[in-house]
Amino acid sequence: MAIAVINGFEMYFEDRGAGEPLLLLHGGMGIGDDWRHIFPHDPDGYRVIVPDLRGHGRSTAPDEAFTIRRCAGDVLSLMDHLDIRRAKAIGLSLGAKTLLHVSTMQPDRVDAMVLVSATPYFPKPLRDAAAQFTRASFEQLPEAERHALRARHVRGDGQILRLYDMTRSFATSDGDMAFTAATLGAITARTLIVHGEHDPYYPTEMAIELAQGIRGSSLWIVAAGPHGPVFGTMAEPFASRALAHLGPL
Repeated sequence: MAIAVINGFEMYFEDRGAGEPLLLLHGGMGIGDDWRHIFPHDPDGYRVIVPDLRGHGRSTAPDEAFTIRRCAGDVLSLMDHLDIRRAKAIGLSLGAKTLLHVSTMQPDRVDAMVLVSATPYFPKPLRDAAAQFTRASFEQLPEAERHALRARHVRGDGQILRLYDMTRSFATSDGDMAFTAATLGAITARTLIVHGEHDPYYPTEMAIELAQGIRGSSLWIVAAGPHGPVFGTMAEPFASRALAHLGPL
């Protein structure tokens, strides 16, 4: 467990094992420890780097508006801090969108990646859902749910309310997630796209759009899968397929 002071905030991360660097990037409102539900034990042969993204979990938040592009800058800064030139990566939702930015900003830094529940831009279903994350809606949560959030995001209700603000900002955000075929064409990482057939926020057409834009990518539509279709009974098959993709050709 460690803290890196980067880009005006304290980023908590775990750095475990030895071998090729493997970044695991959690979803929005999540924490790095969520990956334990998919990888109860760290994959063999990897140096696993698991951060809490800015404002999440045990990380602080800088005094600036949240953007996913800035999250990508944080990941690149963490790689520099750890003297990691090139890595493999798995990202879930927010983490996957962060990897889209990383792999287009500095394509040579990502060797291979798995994108779970990613999107090239925010469609209306996501914007409608994001608009519901008001500060009042947090106060109206049952006490058990607020307690669970406090156990994950340990820096107090102010931190959680900023995460609500982050999520609500996606309802009106335009320039942050605006990937086109041209920008996706800059990606050189070997890419597996994983998407739930019944994702309520991102229709499968968006995963197809990503696959068409990222040269040589593979697409796995999880039958009847929700947003983030890699937990529960899907954890083991996902872990197996993801690691096979990331492994040697």
